[in-house]
Amino acid sequence: MPGYTVIYFCCFLLPFVPTCIAFNDGNSEKQERSDSHVFDHLTEVRDVIFVIRSQKNSYHTHRAEQRRTELLHEAQILNQSSPDVVLLHKLSDYDGNWSVLPALPRLVSRYCQTSSWIVFLEEETNVNLNNLLQVLSKFTTRKIAMYIWEEGRGPALTAVNEFCSEPQSSFSTGDCATTVNTYSSACGKPVQKEDIFVAVKTCQRFHGDRVPLVKQTWEKDAASLEYYSDITDPYIPTIHLGVPNTERGHCAKTFAILRRFASGAVTQAPWLLIVDDDTLISLPRLRRLLSCYDPKEAVSVGERYGYGLLRDGYSYITGGGGIVFSRVAVQNILAGGCGCRSSDAPDDMVLGMCLTTLGIPVTHSPLFHQARPHDYVKELLARQNPISFHKHWNINPVAIYQHWLAEPRQKRPHLLTKTREEL
Repeated sequence: MPGYTVIYFCCFLLPFVPTCIAFNDGNSEKQERSDSHVFDHLTEVRDVIFVIRSQKNSYHTHRAEQRRTELLHEAQILNQSSPDVVLLHKLSDYDGNWSVLPALPRLVSRYCQTSSWIVFLEEETNVNLNNLLQVLSKFTTRKIAMYIWEEGRGPALTAVNEFCSEPQSSFSTGDCATTVNTYSSACGKPVQKEDIFVAVKTCQRFHGDRVPLVKQTWEKDAASLEYYSDITDPYIPTIHLGVPNTERGHCAKTFAILRRFASGAVTQAPWLLIVDDDTLISLPRLRRLLSCYDPKEAVSVGERYGYGLLRDGYSYITGGGGIVFSRVAVQNILAGGCGCRSSDAPDDMVLGMCLTTLGIPVTHSPLFHQARPHDYVKELLARQNPISFHKHWNINPVAIYQHWLAEPRQKRPHLLTKTREEL
């Protein structure tokens, strides 16, 4: 972002799973030495700061602590001192640290006087510490003055093949410094169907095309579901909440849904799912995912975005992929006085501002998707059992659902060859 402070590093390594990006300080001859060459400097564990991109939720905190324990154990096996392992959610009170750039100044000031490398890890990243140290030993560690954004100018980026996208169980990962776990989406027995109340936002314009697709695909897996529209249509049926349809944001409609859910008049379910009428979702997979979370906590889960995070902004869950709230979270939102500045304000962003103000964490799950399958790299989706996708244009929504989201017994292969124009 223009105007961002220049940051000085010993060296900066950024291994976002599944790949690693290393900043090249210009000494390409030394950096391209073969592994068989005797290293001028062998990197040790004390030269590395590990930063686990943890989240402020009991489930994710536990997973990050497990990853920390594994790193400490690997160092012990190598007879090395215990490394510094930072859980990102504990670095400061600012929730936007997950986007990395806001966290860099604090990390630099704390650690770069005594360490040479900062390594960012996801919860799913496995580290072969011996291989990692050998890889880092191939790079010089003199300071780099970096403009992270200046119209693309700055230090060259070097792809490091030893940071692997293959799962840990693959036969080809012997030389890998890092591998990845297939994302786990279950922690025990799935929550009951009746534990999730589903709210579908629609409008009269889409009653004839989008709503039938919901009914044809995933509606059957919902025990309790209501369609909220700008008119009452008994044939669907839809419910009119007294909120007119808006062309852009749907803040007033969403807050009306929250109030209806919180009243307990319709359901006592501990979980609320809010989706658009062009969201495709697997409710069985969502039930498995929610087994990892405690409904007694104020939980919000979905695909996390950020707004203005370099300027003390806020995180939010993008609505297209679906937003899941615990009942406790909904109650806290309404009790906290949150509301819409206008009926057509962007509901997901308003909720993000509210959650930030109230100190309720916005929890990211990579299994929710704001876009269509082909809008994501195939390596990412290969490690997932996705929960949702969004948008119908230039695809066959039924075929997408059958291929990506339907349980095995529901799949119908002959649908996968069809195409569909925008609805």
